[in-house]
Amino acid sequence: MPAESLAAALVRAGGPVALLRDLASPPSTFPVQPEFTNWRSEQRSWLESCALLDQSHHMTDLFLSGPGALPLLSHVAVNSFAHFGVGRAKQLVAVSPDGHLIGDAILFHLEEELFDLVGHPMVIDWVTFHLERGDFAATVERDDNSAVRASGPPRLYRYELQGPTAAALMEEVTGGPLPEVAFFRMAEFTIAGRRVRALRHGMAGQPGYELFGPWEDGEAVLGALLGADARHGLVRVGAKAYSTANLESGWAPAPMTALFGDDPLLQEYREWLPASKAGSIGGSHHPADISDHYLTPYDIGYGKHVAFDHDFIGRAALERMAQAPPRTKVTLVWDADDVADAVGSSFRPGPGAKYLDLPKARYATHHEDVVLVGGRQVGISLDCGYLANERALVSLATVENEFAVPGTEVTVVWGEDPVSAKPAVEEHRQVHIRATVAPVPFVDFAREGYRSR
Repeated sequence: MPAESLAAALVRAGGPVALLRDLASPPSTFPVQPEFTNWRSEQRSWLESCALLDQSHHMTDLFLSGPGALPLLSHVAVNSFAHFGVGRAKQLVAVSPDGHLIGDAILFHLEEELFDLVGHPMVIDWVTFHLERGDFAATVERDDNSAVRASGPPRLYRYELQGPTAAALMEEVTGGPLPEVAFFRMAEFTIAGRRVRALRHGMAGQPGYELFGPWEDGEAVLGALLGADARHGLVRVGAKAYSTANLESGWAPAPMTALFGDDPLLQEYREWLPASKAGSIGGSHHPADISDHYLTPYDIGYGKHVAFDHDFIGRAALERMAQAPPRTKVTLVWDADDVADAVGSSFRPGPGAKYLDLPKARYATHHEDVVLVGGRQVGISLDCGYLANERALVSLATVENEFAVPGTEVTVVWGEDPVSAKPAVEEHRQVHIRATVAPVPFVDFAREGYRSR
């Protein structure tokens, strides 16, 4: 039988909020070893030495080729492609016709007329839909993440090296000084006799490289990295620690996907998209109107990617929004005593607070909690976790501009009311947790004296 479409599922459930609030879809997972040592020490490695993270399995790759590949990407993305030559990469951002986020992914320009779009399925599906409905001279090859791939290994390995000794380790395994490579540019190296491509970028506020190549070369490359001089302090990082890196760098994973408007394009997309591709929503933010869950590029710091030098889906709406974006992305540092009290409620007669899992406290695909000031909602907390390097529980959030000043005191409402039927949600009561606004990326602010204030 054909898979149920999202449109059909919405009719069955009675609307998007009813469907997504109780959906069994879990948060994104990292299908690699959870810990090699312990996640606290592994978090420490990207600050003090060199972290090695296996990125081969948790993202979807969409390889686009042909003369129509770039026009297709330009049609769906807010980004400029004016100077996007071979050997470059960028964070591609896509929006709906009304300017709300579909999602983001990393786009690699590998060769003339060959691109690799890497990320969560939200944008991958959106691009594929537009290729199939449009007149673009392009073809695609999809390589799903290892959690859902039907059989076989990934097409590519990806290894992330991050931390203050990453460059020295790279020089050892490549056999020479590293060339000057600008941010989000690619270079080529030879490691263990294999050709390796490397993207220069940073994660968790630290310098590093993303190495990738054919899967069959992965073991040899990994062996060379693991065999490097022990003085570099290489530490393998598992899924638990890796899932928190975005909290230091400020990237908001899996923001709510704006699929449910009345625009004919979105109606057609919902008929095309299998219902299984829709993500669950969770958290204390529980408006009756699904559009109140939506985010714009400006809400989460993607305004810098918006370029009005080309026609793209949602351009007119973003031109209006750009005049006065109402919200700003921030980091929220949760009050330690309030967090301890919420965790401690598990040891007292219940129901207690919603279980606060560590190091990542997320229990839906799209997690959104209410942020209050003086009892009024002023924003949404998006992604929450514990940073051992800072000994703090933090979340990424988007708040009204006047409350985005570092040091502003807010309150996060933790837990659901009413409690949804998602498998990861137990009987609990909502609690209020005080928090303090800090900048994004948080790691820079922490180094410059947040803890001494």
